[in-house]
Amino acid sequence: MPDASPAKWHLAHTSWFFEKMVLEPYLPGYRVFDPSFNYLFNSYYETLGVRQPRPRRGMITRPTLEAVHAYRAHVDAAIDLLCARAPPERASAMIALGCHHEQQHQELLLTDILNLFAQNPLRPAYDVHISEDSEAAALAPVTYRKFSGGIVEIGARDEGFAFDCERPRHRVVLEPYRLADRLTTNAEWMDFIADGGYRQPLLWMSEGWAKCCDGGWSAPLYWEDRDDEFWSMTLAGPRRVVPAAPVVHVSFFEADAFARWSGRRLPTEAEWEHAAESDASGGNFVESGLLRPAPTRPGESGLRQMFGDVWEWTSSAFSPYPRFRPAEGAAAEYNGKFMCGQFVLRGGSCATPARHIRASYRNFFPPDARWQFSGLRLAGDDDDV
Repeated sequence: MPDASPAKWHLAHTSWFFEKMVLEPYLPGYRVFDPSFNYLFNSYYETLGVRQPRPRRGMITRPTLEAVHAYRAHVDAAIDLLCARAPPERASAMIALGCHHEQQHQELLLTDILNLFAQNPLRPAYDVHISEDSEAAALAPVTYRKFSGGIVEIGARDEGFAFDCERPRHRVVLEPYRLADRLTTNAEWMDFIADGGYRQPLLWMSEGWAKCCDGGWSAPLYWEDRDDEFWSMTLAGPRRVVPAAPVVHVSFFEADAFARWSGRRLPTEAEWEHAAESDASGGNFVESGLLRPAPTRPGESGLRQMFGDVWEWTSSAFSPYPRFRPAEGAAAEYNGKFMCGQFVLRGGSCATPARHIRASYRNFFPPDARWQFSGLRLAGDDDDV
């Protein structure tokens, strides 16, 4: 799949980032491990030279995994040396960026492995010991929490780490709105399927309907119908779809069509962040070991599943905030070059490291992307019943 990369490439690319962005400019006398790696493991940085085309990363059979581990050890040792020398403020900032960049690729490793294994007719498992305890969970009713709107602030504050696209903090005007207290579930998605949701063009955006028809979409990615029972490919191999669990691996186009079918809409990213700022960031992250979305737990109240489980599509296009300034140098390409034609997702997923996420975090993907752990939460206007 053109958007996925081999596991070995992720391992090498994250070290390449430290080498190119930190060590070469800030560690005097640093010895580049292998000059050819700049071509092999550059992702999309035009300012740093030509590179292996993304759709053909899977053709890179060399260097060996052992050589990649040696590369990582070489880069790590040099970073340790730089840190021991009290690096300048700019270098420290780039090291922090590199650590958060690596956390992103820890998640991408899992999404790409799942996509790869889903293409294999043997349906291999990443981890066969993942729990199935949630399969009998009861479906929790959904309610809508009311927010009064008004002039609110969103965006990362000045203190602490944040990606450049999360800043500056700024004011927005929100009309009164309502937000579902939990994520949309597989059971609700099954109702959408049964009601012909994938066959009704009036529910879909024009481009989305074309993607649905061209791709033969009839259910979320990785779902298959086995004797009138839905199964899905997971990191534990094929598993029955859990009705009470959040639906996952749906595109923005599918999420928008479902919302329209439901008589609701997707929240804007400002609405989502305004609601989430009052919630702690606990949730079902990669550290839980479940590696799949989980149903709500009995006794939970308030806004549930705001963080973890699935990345939540919003109706907001990924664009710069007012007074946005990209990072300096080549790092300006990190987020700034993608601010067109993509939509924002919020909240993190079951594959996201817990320390990586915050209320202001803006993820973004093309509207037809389905391979990420992406789902949705419905919203409505204040006068919705």
